[in-house]
Amino acid sequence: MKVIFLKDVKGKAKKGEVKNVPDGYARNFLFKNKLAEEATSGNLKALDAKKKKQDQLEIEEKENAIQLKDKLADLTVELEAKSGENGRLFGSITSKQISEGLNKQHGYKIDKRKLELDEPIRALGYTNVPVKLHPEVSGSVKVHVKEK
Repeated sequence: MKVIFLKDVKGKAKKGEVKNVPDGYARNFLFKNKLAEEATSGNLKALDAKKKKQDQLEIEEKENAIQLKDKLADLTVELEAKSGENGRLFGSITSKQISEGLNKQHGYKIDKRKLELDEPIRALGYTNVPVKLHPEVSGSVKVHVKEK
């Protein structure tokens, strides 16, 4: 019997796959636990439409990430911190502070985990911080740390 898997089944198939399975396995296990449905022509068309819609959403998401990357390239986040001699900060600027500053100053909500700051900023001046907006799109935002 041909079935469309609605969820991942360990050792059998991933969600969305169409496979041939024994009739008893399909009726007694897969259908009862709502892990699969029969691969009728209507169900196959629905699966195809769902895949096309998902592909379209991924394309739109990537385009939005590219647009955001271009906007972030022109922005500078201004942050203030106390510093000692030679421009060394008392403490440091973290990705959380950069994310909050970006939201307050420019209105862009970017999760602090998307800011790829290897180590906190510990000096005054300008720093480019890489931002991972999408698995295929990375940008950067300029951070200016000045004396408080």
